[in-house]
Amino acid sequence: MTRNLERGPFATARREMLKSKAEPSDTPQTASPSYRLAFEDTDFLLRQDLRPVRLQLELLKPELLQQQHGIKSTIAVFGSARIPSPEDAAAALEEAEAMARSKPSDHGAARRLAVARRMLANSRYYDEARRFSQIVTRTCTTDHISDFVIKTGGGPGLMEAANRGADDVGGKSIGLNIVLPMEQAPNAFITPELCFRFHYFAIRKMHFLTRSKALVVFPGGFGTLDELFEAATLIQTKKIKPIPILLFGREYWDRVINIDAMISEGMASLEDKDLFTFVETAEEAWGVIADFYNLPRAQSDSASTK
Repeated sequence: MTRNLERGPFATARREMLKSKAEPSDTPQTASPSYRLAFEDTDFLLRQDLRPVRLQLELLKPELLQQQHGIKSTIAVFGSARIPSPEDAAAALEEAEAMARSKPSDHGAARRLAVARRMLANSRYYDEARRFSQIVTRTCTTDHISDFVIKTGGGPGLMEAANRGADDVGGKSIGLNIVLPMEQAPNAFITPELCFRFHYFAIRKMHFLTRSKALVVFPGGFGTLDELFEAATLIQTKKIKPIPILLFGREYWDRVINIDAMISEGMASLEDKDLFTFVETAEEAWGVIADFYNLPRAQSDSASTK
């Protein structure tokens, strides 16, 4: 007789759940919510007292699925959800110019035009993020073990660009989406089996750093700054080992973050500046990471972003 050596003698939770669903609930006792199996009782799981359990589930689910899909290490890519592709930015600028012409005294239209011009200039980062992911994925991904897998917040803009670059060359990429009041849908380029959704920002940020061998930070707003300084603080306080933190676009970051002012005020140390490396191109960014880990440098196929 063949024995099932994997499961042992106990009935599985799945089998018990299916059995309970098939049973009639025609008595007050069996119809009561208290009679439900705890792990299939949604109302029970959503109680405030069960928050620690929900936190653990959000930590475990992405971790176990990444193990299942052979994700050995990752590169976290941060950046604005608002920066579009060059094509979309050009279309938006054309629309803003038409609106400004039709309403020459409208200050709102003038402001939208100025923003549209900046977005077109910043859209170069979309192409850099896409090409960076192409380089990393082409260089590091194998059939069975995935090293340096691109990981983003899963949304539009520069997150989409990074996931798209991995998809361009047939590689995996991860998306860590978050439930927001203005609902964020995952971009279409995330590997579906590695597209996760979080309720808790704290657990999501833990997953950004778990497995990460580098952080690549493109221009962004509050969310990008939050993620950047979370990681920088953990490295500064030696809660995690040093990893490269690359800031794309020195001109942007020099205007947004004044580390020299913090140092002169005694709020940071001179060596804290060494936490960050400024880069301008995808090739330069990969070169820094490759040198840090003694990996081969690679050249991108520029035609693949067209």
